[in-house]
Amino acid sequence: MGLYEQLQQRESQGTPLRVGLIGAGKFGTMFLAQVLRIPGIHVVGVADLRVDVAKSNMIYAGWAADRIEAASLDAALSSGETHVGPDAIALIAHHGVEILIECTGNPVIAVDHALAAFAAGKHVISATVEADAVCGAALVKRAEAAGVIYSQAYGDQPAMTVELVDWARTCGFEVAAAGRGHKWKPEYRFSTPDTIWDYWGVTAEKAERGRLNPKMFNSFLDGTKPAIESAAISNATGLNAPTHGLTYPSGAIDDIATLMRPRDAGGVLEEAGMVEVISSFAEDGTLIPNDIRQGVWVVVKATSDYVKNCFEEYMVSTDESGLYYCNFKRFHLIWLELGLSVGSVGIRGEATGTSREFRSDVVAVSKKAMKAGQMLDGEGGYCVAGQLRPSRISVPMRALPLGLTGDIKLIRDVAVDTVLTYDDVEIDERLNAVILRRECEAMV
Repeated sequence: MGLYEQLQQRESQGTPLRVGLIGAGKFGTMFLAQVLRIPGIHVVGVADLRVDVAKSNMIYAGWAADRIEAASLDAALSSGETHVGPDAIALIAHHGVEILIECTGNPVIAVDHALAAFAAGKHVISATVEADAVCGAALVKRAEAAGVIYSQAYGDQPAMTVELVDWARTCGFEVAAAGRGHKWKPEYRFSTPDTIWDYWGVTAEKAERGRLNPKMFNSFLDGTKPAIESAAISNATGLNAPTHGLTYPSGAIDDIATLMRPRDAGGVLEEAGMVEVISSFAEDGTLIPNDIRQGVWVVVKATSDYVKNCFEEYMVSTDESGLYYCNFKRFHLIWLELGLSVGSVGIRGEATGTSREFRSDVVAVSKKAMKAGQMLDGEGGYCVAGQLRPSRISVPMRALPLGLTGDIKLIRDVAVDTVLTYDDVEIDERLNAVILRRECEAMV
């Protein structure tokens, strides 16, 4: 029986999966727009500090106003409606919620929410992939100890890439590389919320219509989000990060199989088995047709002449050697696809992506020269961008994780384009995110 049929069955039996959502911004609202049409899922509660904004977003996404006016979580549970309120901890603790979707985008807060959910016996689907990059492997260990699931969120590029890698390995292929696409130019590393919409190619009017957060979207552009998502892919699949960070080779979809080969085979990789991001800009700055900017891919290698011949006989598009083939999904629909994670976790008891190790890291790199006493503003802001590094390199150098750069103070001057370290900032070792980060560092 397919997943959708099983959800239909849960609906007909009156036993829907009971879900709580924390964070009803743009991405949380995308899931809320779709869940109206998915059987067998009851969103018992939505927690957001801005209750009025959350309700406005839900109505904008198609929710009837009277469906989100349940006075309490108990009332929502009995009526089949949804309670919208500011208290995430109450939502996590409520007996009627089985699965928590963490969608705040704040890794420090997300770790607190995840640990509280594990303590309450709840599964967690983390749409805050930033937390996964900071301490995902430690979170997975905590979840397993509690007998619950901690999962990456389907619709986001990491979980979709993990699915492609799993497909490849389960079919018996050797994985040469996997990753995502991106619109990338080197100068984007220094982008700020003031420059994002011109770079992104969206008018201010469209950004306002979509209720888009410039700081969040800037994190996509300046390389932070590609680094975070590549770390999540690496830590879930065992693929390695490039020694000096992502290289963003330029290419169309048809070029990926040629690019994503080891250098000794004519490609750009240091070695087989790596994560990478493909740029949709050519070296001259023009956009490449048939790009993978919004999608994900995996490159596999035929490990025998027989398989190579099969590629040829079935007219598979490969590199010129006939050995390397790229499978891909050209677009990801972000949290419009999150229902797959809810169904997989709630029905099948399977995560859609899990960080099994701390193989790759995201380090904070300064966008400008800064003085001691300045407060850092975290992901997508004016101060730092994230870059991917192997953890075996980042941990010994005491590199500061990008996910811990929100609202912390510099204690010494930092030059532009410098990897920050723990010695540059005030770190609160009492934070759960820092405690779990130390556990990950001990794994290296």
